[in-house]
Amino acid sequence: MGVQHIEVYARSSAPPPAVWRWLADASSWSEWSMLSDTSLESPGSPTPDGVGAIRRLGRAGRFSREEVLEFEPPLHLGYRLLSGMPVRDYVADVYLSADGGGTLIVWRARFSAKVPGTGLLIRWFFHSVLTGFARNLARQAVV
Repeated sequence: MGVQHIEVYARSSAPPPAVWRWLADASSWSEWSMLSDTSLESPGSPTPDGVGAIRRLGRAGRFSREEVLEFEPPLHLGYRLLSGMPVRDYVADVYLSADGGGTLIVWRARFSAKVPGTGLLIRWFFHSVLTGFARNLARQAVV
C-alpha cells in the first residue's frame, strides 16, 4: 500500500516552551510516555538532544533508535526511525504552536511497511502510539 501517513492532535494548557521542555529531552520520555527506558545514545547539536542526536527508546526489553533531524526550540522537532520497527523511511515531525494560553501539538509521521500487506495494521499501531504520546505530553507539560 505505499506510503502511510498519520496526523494526530492534542492541546495543552501549558505554553509552547513548557511543552517543548518535555518533548525535546529524550531522557524525560520515560516520565510521560508509555516507554520505560529512554536515553541518548549519542549527542547532537547545539544541545545534546539537538540535530544528529541518536535517541534510544524502549519498553520491556525492545528498543527503537531515532535520529533527530530538526530541532527548532520551542516549536518543531523532526526525527527519523533508524531501527526497531518493521518499517522503511519512517519520518516524523512534532509541531507546537501557541493556541490561546496553551499549545496545539501536531504530530505527523509517514512510513512504508517492510512487509507487503501490513501497512494498515502498522499505521493503526503508530496512530495509537502517537495519539498517546501527544495526549500524555500535553498533560505532562501542565504538571
